[in-house]
Amino acid sequence: MTGRSLLLQSELLPEALDISFKIGPALLVIGMLGLFLTIGFVFRVADTDDMWVAGRSIGNVENGMAIGANWMSAASYLGMAASIALAGFYGLVFVVGWTTGYFILLIFLAAQLRRFGKYTAPDFVGDRFNSDTARAIAAVTTFLIGFVYAIGQAKGMALVGLYIFGNYGGLIPGLDGYQVMVVAMMVVTVGYLTLSGMLGATKNQAVQYVILILAFVVGLFVVGYTNGYSTVLPQLEYGALISQLGSEFSEPFAGSSYYLWVATTFSLIVGTCGLPHVLVRFYTVESERTARWSTVWGLFFICILYWSAPAFAAFGTDLYSQNVGATYGDPGMTSAASEVIVVLAAQLSGLPDWFVGIVAAGGIAAAIATVAGLFIAGSSAISHDIYTNIINEDATQRQQILVGRLSIVALGALTTLAALNPASSIAALVGYAFSLAGSVLFPMFFLGMWWENANRQGALAGMTTGLTLWSIPMINQIVPTYIGSLEAPLSTGLATWMPAIGSALITLPIVFVVTIVVSMATDEPSLETKRIVRQCHSPEPMSQQETAEDVVAADGGEDVATDGGRAVDDAAADGGPAVDDAAADGGPAVDDAAAESDRADDDSTEAER
Repeated sequence: MTGRSLLLQSELLPEALDISFKIGPALLVIGMLGLFLTIGFVFRVADTDDMWVAGRSIGNVENGMAIGANWMSAASYLGMAASIALAGFYGLVFVVGWTTGYFILLIFLAAQLRRFGKYTAPDFVGDRFNSDTARAIAAVTTFLIGFVYAIGQAKGMALVGLYIFGNYGGLIPGLDGYQVMVVAMMVVTVGYLTLSGMLGATKNQAVQYVILILAFVVGLFVVGYTNGYSTVLPQLEYGALISQLGSEFSEPFAGSSYYLWVATTFSLIVGTCGLPHVLVRFYTVESERTARWSTVWGLFFICILYWSAPAFAAFGTDLYSQNVGATYGDPGMTSAASEVIVVLAAQLSGLPDWFVGIVAAGGIAAAIATVAGLFIAGSSAISHDIYTNIINEDATQRQQILVGRLSIVALGALTTLAALNPASSIAALVGYAFSLAGSVLFPMFFLGMWWENANRQGALAGMTTGLTLWSIPMINQIVPTYIGSLEAPLSTGLATWMPAIGSALITLPIVFVVTIVVSMATDEPSLETKRIVRQCHSPEPMSQQETAEDVVAADGGEDVATDGGRAVDDAAADGGPAVDDAAADGGPAVDDAAAESDRADDDSTEAER
């Protein structure tokens, strides 16, 4: 190992964590990974529908579990408790931001996205705004989100892997034990993803959710009971412990500013609604009703862990102060120790290695589940949105799947390289991806779905603005950590008012204004595009494979608006005679005879074709 590798490992290895090979946990994790590979093989992809949207065949409970596993990454399983343990009240931004974001997603986007009915997030942007350039920007953003987000997952898997498998520094020349584990875990993850696609990933994520939630909750109950912190419900009983942990743990804004708390919370809320690997889950279900219920179930499954994380952080913090040293102050608990506070809490409780291994295995399952969603979304952006829709429109399904698999390998390689020397904590790395999603994609989804006059020029201007503004704090705070001659941040003032983890508070309003102003200053979208947007809000049910575009095309030119349930014909939409008196009073727009006449005309037109 080089001198730099030794220094890096010393910075990342948590003090007090037992880094040695443990046969019981090792067999458990190997068996778990083998199960994931088997499920991926059994449900391996046969076509692009299976590869990208699981054949639109997933039910609401199963999809809710997949949403939960897809969402509860290493940032939730390890990073949330870590942030609360290290930063106290500030760590709650992740609970508040992520949970609130799902409510907005449920109300404003879930069912509408399913009715629009595409394969990917860039698919929506490209088709809604009729622009391959917008599609390409969205695809690049999706790939970039997957890359940034996955770095934190790779770091989490490697740290937990060190506890289970021990230190194998030097096994790969020039790499320390942490870096070797990054490579090993990413190889396994990429291997099963290239095989399984979205269908296998979804089946795996349902299994992974069961593993991770049982590991986390059972671990919490056992740690609480063993140490006398709780007897029945640790999620409520840990409150008695808070007063003993010091003001750093519970006092609001003791270690961070009010502005940073608000900025981070806002970025996490809007970022939740713009994450491609979350949004694509609504394309995998058979109907908009299933999409809504998937979100409800997903939120329920997520809240089980979020309700438990603060208690685990409190138990781990107290156990650390009893067995290792002072949690706060100088030197206090390091960031490295807080990253694995969940595993440390179980270890410091004196529990058997096999039980601590179960808790650790849950962290690996959480990280792999999220990487699966990220990489499927990122690879679909390259294969489906760029290669198939822009470069080679005649691509066969075989070619699309091949490009998708190569994209997964490329994304895995880039993530591995960046994770060898991570720039920040697990939760912070994930936060950067949320700021990007909230700055670039969420405005396009929200305006594209809820304002029919948003057009191509506005979308291009808004997305370019968002991507540029997001890059500024990243260059200021993150890029210098990879360049030895620079010290981060380059500008302290910029880092204070536009932090990388909370930059969407500044960028989102600007992107909204730019998109709206440019859209109003240029030509409106076509009438067909407006009809499709209106159809996304229609109460009429659609079949499993049907989309809003299909319904509009089948209507033969009729424009079904949703304001008050009144049907408005094309003449009304174009400013001609609108409706009869009954329609104006909220009744039917046309009588039965007129409706029959319209249908006859449509049949005649179809016969002529």
